[in-house]
Amino acid sequence: MKQLITLDNTWSQTIIELILPIQQQEFHVPVTAADQPDLLDIERYYHGTGGGFWGVIEGDRLPDAIDGKTLLGTIGLIAIGNRAGVIRKMFVRREYRGKEHGIGQRLLEKVMNHGMTDLYLGTYDRLQAAMRFYERNGFEKIPPENLPVDFPRMAVDNVFYHIHI
Repeated sequence: MKQLITLDNTWSQTIIELILPIQQQEFHVPVTAADQPDLLDIERYYHGTGGGFWGVIEGDRLPDAIDGKTLLGTIGLIAIGNRAGVIRKMFVRREYRGKEHGIGQRLLEKVMNHGMTDLYLGTYDRLQAAMRFYERNGFEKIPPENLPVDFPRMAVDNVFYHIHI
């Protein structure tokens, strides 16, 4: 059974082990763990802002399961004030992507129901399927100059989205 749970710092290494191979090997995003200090302190960067960090886990089915649970996907939300938030670190294992699994949709709905009225995100133009996913869910591309001043931008982000809920 797949469960959506809140992730904290005890999950940091497992989160990195999920996200980095997707970024580096699958999509050739020029980013390292050192470029993403937020992954080492989930509680401060996400929960501490009034946002959160969630994951979908499943019982021991894959060889890299931790404590009998395998992390299938993640999403983070950084609250930036004025009921606005920034979505970060939305990644799902390749074999669990798609409508038939519904993991990405479930994660996004968790964030969209967190009480924010405006959500922003940045992504990398090689992540075409992710961009289509956001657009299907009502997000609209915006130019970087339309981002809030306190938007925590990653250096590799070159496409930006916004939705008003």
